[in-house]
Amino acid sequence: MSPAAAAPHCKSSRRMERLAHWYGSTLAPAGAGAVLLWAALPPLDCGPLAFFAPVPWIVLMRRPQLAGQHPFRVLWAIGFSFWLAALHWLRLPHWATSFGWVALSAYFAFYLPVFIGLGRVAVHRLHISPIVAAPVIWTGLELARAHLLTGFTMASLGHTQYRWIALIQVSDLVGAYGVSFLVMFAAACLGRMIPVDPTTKTACAQTGDPAASPGPPACARRSMAWWPAPVLLIGMGAAVVYGHVRMGVSPTGPKARIALIQGSIDSQIKSDPSMRNRVHEHYRQLSLQAVQQYTASGPLDLVVWPETMFREPLVDYDEAFWIPPGWSRGATLAELHKGQAESHRALARLVEELGSAVVVGVDTESFAQGQHRFYNSAVWVDRQGQVQGRYDKMHLVMFGEYVPFAHWFPALQGLTPLKVSLSPGAEPKVFEVRTLRLAPNICYESVLPHLIRRQVQTLAHAGREPHLLLNLTNDGWFWGSSELDMHLICGVFRAVEMRKPFLIAANTGFSAWIDANGRILDRGPRRATGTILAEVCPDPRHSLYLRYGDWFAGACLAGCGFLAIVALRRRPLAAR
Repeated sequence: MSPAAAAPHCKSSRRMERLAHWYGSTLAPAGAGAVLLWAALPPLDCGPLAFFAPVPWIVLMRRPQLAGQHPFRVLWAIGFSFWLAALHWLRLPHWATSFGWVALSAYFAFYLPVFIGLGRVAVHRLHISPIVAAPVIWTGLELARAHLLTGFTMASLGHTQYRWIALIQVSDLVGAYGVSFLVMFAAACLGRMIPVDPTTKTACAQTGDPAASPGPPACARRSMAWWPAPVLLIGMGAAVVYGHVRMGVSPTGPKARIALIQGSIDSQIKSDPSMRNRVHEHYRQLSLQAVQQYTASGPLDLVVWPETMFREPLVDYDEAFWIPPGWSRGATLAELHKGQAESHRALARLVEELGSAVVVGVDTESFAQGQHRFYNSAVWVDRQGQVQGRYDKMHLVMFGEYVPFAHWFPALQGLTPLKVSLSPGAEPKVFEVRTLRLAPNICYESVLPHLIRRQVQTLAHAGREPHLLLNLTNDGWFWGSSELDMHLICGVFRAVEMRKPFLIAANTGFSAWIDANGRILDRGPRRATGTILAEVCPDPRHSLYLRYGDWFAGACLAGCGFLAIVALRRRPLAAR
């Protein structure tokens, strides 16, 4: 062969060597998958990339051996980097939350090596196809993440598809976990189609010898496999058809006209006692403008303020409250009565000005049942100015609303922006809006599907199943970051899972009106003021997820447990 003819062949060989080095490593494919998944999530929000992001991880799962001396350490480092980038907004509320950001990212980082490790056990020891193993393992691990360390579901794989309305309808069967299962199923089909080592096919073609490259001997095992393509089309097609069928039902019944008020108050201002009047006036003026604008087409049934934006503390007490020795019981009870009356008068004045019932987020100071407690509350005040109901947030955010062990080590409280730790509420509540029942939840409670389901189911068993869900949140801590998008997406999935409209009143955004199909019908601006008029009515559909809960994801988690037992009881894989 002449030198001129050999030159292109040498260049091609070098390219294939570089490709083989990249493809054969652990770092490059794992990192590529993490970058694609990050891009599929907010802030870039390129949802279709989620179907390709796990493909390199599937290849690592199928590979006979993982390259490097410590491949699972590499996978942990990739996971750590991904979560640092995805949850970067956790560092914004307070300097101390940077420690939580790093610690949480370090914990979440373990899920990637566990996913690939269990997948390799399934594929290489039990000879289970990655098309089955990968979605089962991923879904089970997402359920674990939703419960461990108080639970967190933001940045779930299925959340990348919130815009594909037909696909996410499966959430009323098995929750948002079902969408994550489908996305990973699709990625596993793609990952099963491509060769484990793409350089082998070239080597075979150049030499005509199936043994021209290391690894499994047959070229056929290293070439493209097309049979997963119809499996992918059938699986995804069935989910989309189901979605279109479920979306064919229209809501019926009386409508409630609800105004959602979105102010833009940074949390540093909200927390300053001297700025209390400014915050109140900010929301009062926005509410008056909304009433003037929306009542032109009919009366409003409800005006909603976000979490803790009504800055007059609500005082609650009972006569049996324990009075410390040396205190005058009569004087103490008189002072408590005065505080309670002042907070109720402030609420009544707001109702009188607006001419509408209100639900507002408020700090509650309770002197009841012999204890002094603080709650993060939503209060319902009727058109007559009477407080008719109060919901106290049941699921508190660690270090955001309470500090573990602060009762024994008070100095810990000073490491957070909290002056006191809050107490959790005891039970869900229903507020009446015309003939509709509304169930409030607060802040990150909407992030946890099992919590919202338990609340709705508890109310249903009491004969008071809500017709719609309302989230009050203050996301002003996060300065307009991608946290707003991730929090909003959680509301989309709660709406489909429960088959109930989901309304959000958020400080700094995103307030939203989401229908029972998960469509965002209206949304407030990012870190700016705005109002939304939501005209909602009951949805007639029932939800299997509401009735049976996380049976599907639970079965997937049980599968993960079985694989973990296999991994511990049998010989280790060749590559660790």
